Amino acid sequence: MDNYVDDGTTVNYTNAGSAIASGDVVVLKHSLGVALVDIATGDTGAVQVKGKVSVPKVSAAVFVAGEKLVYDVSAGAFDDSAAVAAAGDLTGAAVAAADGAATETTCTVILTPGNATLT
Repeated sequence: MDNYVDDGTTVNYTNAGSAIASGDVVVLKHSLGVALVDIATGDTGAVQVKGKVSVPKVSAAVFVAGEKLVYDVSAGAFDDSAAVAAAGDLTGAAVAAADGAATETTCTVILTPGNATLT
């Protein structure tokens, strides 16, 4: 196939904001990704946009595997689908890969690029 580029799991991201550490969640307009490398301001680095990743979770959030999650930009963490999205939050950029219980501060999600609603 002559038009194949790659498997689409990563994108190159040019950082116009503050420094991003490897493993940080990165907002990409209507998608989310996870930085695979440290990305200094003005630099470009790889961001994973597909797959299963471990990310910060709002400690009070409770959800089941397969639930569409809300990424709370101000908290820098994922919340359950009952959360009211605020300005800048993304809904549907990931689904829970496993149940999430109250008091947990991390969770495993499956990134779903292009499916998010930006509030």
